Amino acid sequence: MTHLYLIRHGETDWNVEGRWQGQADVPLNPKGREQAAQIARTLARVGLKAIYASDLLRARETAQALVKTTGVTLHYDPRLREIHQGEWQGLLVTEIQARYGEAFQRRLENPLAVAPPGGETVEQVRNRVVKAIESILAKYPADRVAVVSHGFALAVIQVHYLGLSIEQVWERVPKNDEWIELRIAPHQTLE
Repeated sequence: MTHLYLIRHGETDWNVEGRWQGQADVPLNPKGREQAAQIARTLARVGLKAIYASDLLRARETAQALVKTTGVTLHYDPRLREIHQGEWQGLLVTEIQARYGEAFQRRLENPLAVAPPGGETVEQVRNRVVKAIESILAKYPADRVAVVSHGFALAVIQVHYLGLSIEQVWERVPKNDEWIELRIAPHQTLE
């Protein structure tokens, strides 16, 4: 059985402002760096074998705090990135509604299938994130591995491996600096 420690990156200024980050490369703010250090202290004793992280700066900074505390090897995987929000990245919801009213309404009506202009659908995110996790599970079938990523990407992992409906993905988005242990038996992996 693999123990995955799903870790959402620490806080950024854009989180505080309510901006849609998507795949924009935003750094942690001072509180986010403190949160990353606290996660590292908490997970230092679980016996991690490896750390995998999104290659976006906020996830890298969070993962590097864990590396500093544990000495465990860090691997970057762009498949662990957040959902791409396309032209909406960096905008507040009010700005998105004002500039992209019709597209925003279509997304509200069908959030699983409609992507922001230039962005990704939920299914596209699910496909790439699950492939990344499958690679990790194949390499570490009975170990403890940290996965440092983003709210939506981590929610997708949870609903997939907990056997929940994809419609529940928004209910599973962790807070900044939150981590969840997920135990995955070999029979739970995709064939």
